[in-house]
Amino acid sequence: MNDKKINSIEVTNVTKIYNTGASSTKALKNANLTIYDNEFFTLLGPSGCGKTTLLRLIAGFEDITEGTIKLFNEEIVTLPPNKRPINTVFQHYALFPHLNVFENVAFGLRRLNKEKNLIEKRTMEVLDLIQMQEYATRKPNQLSGGQQQRVALARALAPKPKVLLLDEPLSALDLKLRQAMRVELKTLQRETGITFVFVTHDQEEALSMSDRIAVMSSGQVQQIGKPSEIYEYPANRFVADFIGETNLLNATVEKIDGKSILCRLPSGQILNATSTSKVNSGQKGIISIRPEKLIMKKQSSNERDLKGNLGQSTYLGTDTQFKVFLRKDLSLAIRMQNSPSTSDIYKLGDQVFVSIDDDAARFLIN
Repeated sequence: MNDKKINSIEVTNVTKIYNTGASSTKALKNANLTIYDNEFFTLLGPSGCGKTTLLRLIAGFEDITEGTIKLFNEEIVTLPPNKRPINTVFQHYALFPHLNVFENVAFGLRRLNKEKNLIEKRTMEVLDLIQMQEYATRKPNQLSGGQQQRVALARALAPKPKVLLLDEPLSALDLKLRQAMRVELKTLQRETGITFVFVTHDQEEALSMSDRIAVMSSGQVQQIGKPSEIYEYPANRFVADFIGETNLLNATVEKIDGKSILCRLPSGQILNATSTSKVNSGQKGIISIRPEKLIMKKQSSNERDLKGNLGQSTYLGTDTQFKVFLRKDLSLAIRMQNSPSTSDIYKLGDQVFVSIDDDAARFLIN
């Protein structure tokens, strides 16, 4: 069996500069990434990081300044948007208010001059796919936000594009609907076999839906990987801090023992960490530890446990977030699943001990 992946989109050394001279802005800097066929790929980052610019370059809505973009091994930089087998779903669905659901979905097929029978068949197919056949004669203003979202998706899927670009399509929905639509989007991607390229600033959205994620900041791709890789093994400080919650502690490498790195905190305490980069003794950096990887207890028999005082407790329903001060200016956030006795065991001001699993701490150079 041949498991070799087929490249859907290849972005090579792509730079985008807006304006010229003193007012020029480099929105994208030497971006490189490969998206595979039939993949749910997410561009994740804060506002202004370049993710939407990259999406617009792939769609053809913007011209690139430098670099190349290939679609299934064919250069598409010179192709206008309407000649690219790519469709886009925007944050604002831009449905035609005067057309009913059926005509909104059929619009793209009519523009492609498809035969009437094919238009009717394909339109009803995609309406069935998004479970909206019974709403075919309704106008957009008669639909909820989630239903309008589905219609926008159906309209984009109807012409069978090779790639579907989604520019923050869930941001206008409320939390419950957004969570439900995540599941529907992932299901749609699997059922259609189309490459989805999804843009979002929401880490939870990216982690829950994506096959792979490209984390972006300041116009540059910081890291590409599976959700678990991005979360568990961040490439640098930005990725560690942006994806979920983490504790970031300044540290200096004391000793290297195979894959294990002994690091000294400013408080003098020693931590065991791992790193995906090559490090040297005496090197300064930061340690990233996820709050749920820490274990807080009242007693300790391990000299590696960190001693501190409980300074804050925040109840979050399924779990509680604690803040333990190792010293006045050095604290750790810890998340623990709630049990009936959690609030009885730990009181503010208590001396506590924090244990860290050997594989929980990541030493990052930057």
